[in-house]
Amino acid sequence: MRRPLIAAAAAAVLPLAAAGLAALPATAAPVDGPAARPGADAASAGMLAAMQRDLGLTAEQARTRIADEARAAKKEAMLRATLGADFGGAWLSPDGATLTVAVTDAADAAAVVAAGAKAKVVARGEAELDRVKATLDRGATHAPADAVAGWYVDVATNTVVVLARGDAAGARTFIADSGADAAAVRVVRSDEAPTTLYDVRGGDAYYMGGRCSVGFSVTGGFVTAGHCGSVGTATQGYNQVSQGTFRGSSFPGNDYAWVQTNSNWTPQPWVNNYSGGNVTVAGSAEAAVGASVCRSGSTTGWRCGTIQAKNSTVNYPQGSVSGLTRTTACAEPGDSGGSWLSGQQAQGVTSGGSGNCSIGGTTYFQPVNEILSVYGLTLRTGTGGGTPPPTTPPPGGGTCSGYQNTYSGTLSSGATQIQPGGTYFTAGAGTHRACLDGPTSRDFDLYLQRWSGASWVSVASGTSPGPDETLTYNGSSGYYRYVVHAYSGSGSYSLGITRP
Repeated sequence: MRRPLIAAAAAAVLPLAAAGLAALPATAAPVDGPAARPGADAASAGMLAAMQRDLGLTAEQARTRIADEARAAKKEAMLRATLGADFGGAWLSPDGATLTVAVTDAADAAAVVAAGAKAKVVARGEAELDRVKATLDRGATHAPADAVAGWYVDVATNTVVVLARGDAAGARTFIADSGADAAAVRVVRSDEAPTTLYDVRGGDAYYMGGRCSVGFSVTGGFVTAGHCGSVGTATQGYNQVSQGTFRGSSFPGNDYAWVQTNSNWTPQPWVNNYSGGNVTVAGSAEAAVGASVCRSGSTTGWRCGTIQAKNSTVNYPQGSVSGLTRTTACAEPGDSGGSWLSGQQAQGVTSGGSGNCSIGGTTYFQPVNEILSVYGLTLRTGTGGGTPPPTTPPPGGGTCSGYQNTYSGTLSSGATQIQPGGTYFTAGAGTHRACLDGPTSRDFDLYLQRWSGASWVSVASGTSPGPDETLTYNGSSGYYRYVVHAYSGSGSYSLGITRP
């Protein structure tokens, strides 16, 4: 169990109708844009130093890893959206350089490889693994804390792992009593004994009878861990000045909360880098399993590790919490509620863990996007914190003009739309040109896909870390379509295309 860290005080032969296309296509490799190292140049010195210390990297290796992981996250998000039920999960190699994507249909493997990732055919889709874990979650009250530390979806082995403390008999009894498919569950021995880590800028301390850490600034306040306070609890800032009030809180079951701050406090899009400055939060795009991740907390400052698993349930003494992300980073009491970042992308807030930063440990965080969705909050983001990689602006000073056809749409973060009008078009041999004009301070990407006879495969793309993209592709005649993907952030876009 984790301890809250609180310091005391399917493909068709021909293209189908538009409604049927969205779930079927597979994509190929995004063509890296002019930014060779997306996000790497915006990492703070404190974060890079923590990655070097905790992951055994040089400064250059840390920057390279951040860039590799940013590109992998885009590939994973697009493949997840287009493979649908065939998607079996994705994970990075230990060095962060290779993305593996699991699929349940061997016909999808070629498209995954074309995307620049390794393909692995598995028996269960990610959605099926989530259903198995949900069955265990429903029986969580029957999981004895002295026998079961928690459970999580392990996409790399295509199973759900149950962590058994001591004799595995108690864990196996829990699995049998839950009614979960035993063939999809692995029991792994563990000495973990997670507890919560009690202990407006991300990573700063705040007080409420004990001490916790700020997660991320949102409009009107900040998000943090639910075990740090209940609705109505008053908070004081790092300087002991009256700060705000818990307006939402959920624990156990979940471990999230939000605090509404008073007029003395201005929420900023920053996380304390514990070296005299800040890291600017650019968005909340989710990192892959295996990606490096760093956390900021008021007890131990910056600590880094890698993501081991998502959709983890932790069996705390106070009750189980589901939907957490498991990591190899360490944390200590007082770090609870603090910020987790992958590059400049917000990942979550510290829930709890085992061990400490002297001997190492395992720490879990509550994903931030769930918190924002539940409470209808808007993450404060900015563009500072370093020199961002360059982007290629579309011609016409930010507008896509001079193209044969223009289309428009609105996307929420993580979503995709197919153009033109949700369907495809026929083109002769020749040059395709396209221009995407996305919303300011967001990250929208553009893909040109061609029907291979069995699936949709991306043949060109624009994936720079910004809202605007252009692409040019010289291809043979066939069926084509464009896919617009909101990698990070929401808003309206326009798309100009010229077909041969």
